[in-house]
Amino acid sequence: MMDDIIKMCHEKMTKVTEQFGSRLNQVRTGRANPMLLDAIEVEYYGAMTPINQMASIQVSEGKTLVIKPYDSSSLKDIERAINKSDLGLPPTNDGALIRITVPQLTEETRKGYCKEVSKYAEDAKVQVRNIRREVNEVLKKDKTIPEDTQKDLLDKVQKETEKITKEIDEIAAKKEKEIMTI
Repeated sequence: MMDDIIKMCHEKMTKVTEQFGSRLNQVRTGRANPMLLDAIEVEYYGAMTPINQMASIQVSEGKTLVIKPYDSSSLKDIERAINKSDLGLPPTNDGALIRITVPQLTEETRKGYCKEVSKYAEDAKVQVRNIRREVNEVLKKDKTIPEDTQKDLLDKVQKETEKITKEIDEIAAKKEKEIMTI
């Protein structure tokens, strides 16, 4: 039972880290990256479908994303979805492909993206601390747990929280370094 609580705590905290990592993949770095389009969905035959399931996405010359739809009739829908997204990059449709040129970031823009990364990191750490608080409350309310065992479990939860928080900080620092590299 106690191991299940610790395991559940670890799984929830790990999931927060994974969500944080996938959210960072959508932050621009000045280089073309197919993951920039991961969050964009296209209405395709009445269902919202991720672009990467409708088209091949490749990087050309390091600065251009080339999107080639599997079904050429979906080209306009893909272009419309990219325009509606908060990507801020205009697509160019040549009738067979969509090209998105990713411009170099200015110093000011890079710093803005670094602030965004820091905000995402703080949000993730708050979620981790909330999980810790919830687990601690469950452990403290359970009167069947001996006091020594309860203290050990609380320590394990704290160590897990510190480990995950450190991991989040490392991921954020890596992304900030990637953004600031010209």
